[in-house]
Amino acid sequence: MAQIKLSNLRHSYMPAPKGPDDYALKEIDVTWRDGGAYALLGPSGCGKSTLLNIISGLLTPSEGQILFDGQDVTTLPPDQRNIAQVFQFPVIYDTMTVGENLAFPLKNRGVDPATIKRRVDEIAEMLDVADMLGTRASGLSPDNKQKISMGRGLVRDDVNAVMFDEPLTVIDPHLKWKLRSKLKELHQRVQATMIYVTHDQTEALTFADEVVVMQDGEVVQIGTPVELFERPQHTFVGHFIGSPGMNVLPCEAKGDRALFEGHEVMLEGPTHGDGGRTDLGIRPEYVGFGDTGIPAHVTKVSDIGRHFVVSAMVGNTALKAVTEHSVPEPGSEVFLQFKPEQSRVYRDGWIATQERAQ
Repeated sequence: MAQIKLSNLRHSYMPAPKGPDDYALKEIDVTWRDGGAYALLGPSGCGKSTLLNIISGLLTPSEGQILFDGQDVTTLPPDQRNIAQVFQFPVIYDTMTVGENLAFPLKNRGVDPATIKRRVDEIAEMLDVADMLGTRASGLSPDNKQKISMGRGLVRDDVNAVMFDEPLTVIDPHLKWKLRSKLKELHQRVQATMIYVTHDQTEALTFADEVVVMQDGEVVQIGTPVELFERPQHTFVGHFIGSPGMNVLPCEAKGDRALFEGHEVMLEGPTHGDGGRTDLGIRPEYVGFGDTGIPAHVTKVSDIGRHFVVSAMVGNTALKAVTEHSVPEPGSEVFLQFKPEQSRVYRDGWIATQERAQ
């Protein structure tokens, strides 16, 4: 396995890019440590696949370097980067058995039969397919086919990284959680460097130790799932992660206070910078109800099982609150209370408040 470093990386599909808008990938600096579990998360068109192709060697970047354990591999072809890839659609040979499919990457590299058998048996046991080794792959269910595809990526123990490109997209929703859990278990057991590309926040947050969130070819935040939820560095992160996403409310800000629809809100700390669009960001989970606070009109209450999502209007601005108890009725008038340590200001999308000293 290897540490993977992307340094000053940019890419444009145009022969002579003139400005930032001409780049599919804007400047990216990321380091993935050896043996870590990572996710590239973002909507379609944000640059995830372009970045994946650059790391794997299918695409040479316009600028910057890719380093594996300090070695510059920017211009090396895929077969010299020693990377295993698992794609959206299972890549297996239907005419082969499960065992033959798992063994193929090792046979192709001239590995001795005893080692092949040992590795195939180990991976089959991890994937819960040991009883299928003699089964022809054409008769497998879609989820088992993807398991075998994953196994082909994991069977080699000499790869620098294993990359997963939207591997659960074609899997039935009720089977996805099983494969997500299995993939997490596999990482914990084999300790390979794994990079998981997805647009699904649940897949990213349940698999990865650290998530790289991308928007419009740019990395907007890198952090643990807890960090992304608790303190989004950009309104896009707050909106994209969480269900429902973070409330982004127009406001005016000065010092450690924000003025939202004529009501003063205490912030997590002092605001810095000036100019640009100013918004107040707070997650629905940190909006509560009380006897005093910001007056609001409840427009809708949704029971989603674990809790209730309350939609409300404050003046002309809509927002949401999440609560487990004391659920107001639709049409009622309530008072909202914002948790100060989770209330922060964003200027032109980027966080603009400092954490208050403890």
